[in-house]
Amino acid sequence: MRFLTRLTNLISGVLGEWLGGRERRNPAAVYEAAIGERSAQYAKLREAAASILYLRNKLGRQLEEARRELARSEGQIELALDRDDDEAALFLIERKERLTADLQRITKELAELTTEAESAKRNLVAFHSDIQSLREEKTRMLARLANAQARLRLQRALNGVAGLTPDADIQALEAVREYIERTIGAITGADASGDGGLDARLDQIRSEQALHAARAQLEERKRSRRRLLPLILPKGASVVAG
Repeated sequence: MRFLTRLTNLISGVLGEWLGGRERRNPAAVYEAAIGERSAQYAKLREAAASILYLRNKLGRQLEEARRELARSEGQIELALDRDDDEAALFLIERKERLTADLQRITKELAELTTEAESAKRNLVAFHSDIQSLREEKTRMLARLANAQARLRLQRALNGVAGLTPDADIQALEAVREYIERTIGAITGADASGDGGLDARLDQIRSEQALHAARAQLEERKRSRRRLLPLILPKGASVVAG
């Protein structure tokens, strides 16, 4: 017997854990199930309230009819007494007693049904408010969950980028960069070994050409300055008037 109890508890625990995991992975379904359950209870409560209201209205009509019958029986008793009809008067008095008892019973039942109807109305309003609040909570909590999940994905992505171990694509990119650098270096080395003398001669020609151009510019500047300076005569010389 204890073995069966333990086995039942174990199965219940496993199923409960599995169900809890499923619920955590699909919170929207859990909210919908709760809303559906409350909506079903609301529908049953509304049917019960409708039945109570129907019975209350029916008892109200019976109460009005009993009051009218009681009033008529009082008049009939007076008429029987006026005629000295004791047998009819006795019958009518007994009938009046029954009508009075019915009237008291109906009045009591009507008061009880009225109380139950008011309670049912309050419960309907509370259930409707609860369902509406649950719908709003679902929207709000699912939005918060989506926000938290997005932030968690971003945090995981940032942690992955900041990790010390490069991913496979980063390693491949570094290998490609290294290969490109080696290839460019090989081409540059080949150019330097094959045409190094020609490049040196061309550089020398360009340097000499630049030097000649600079010297020519220097001479031109000197000539320009000499033309602007006043003429200075040597000592002992005189200017011959023309």
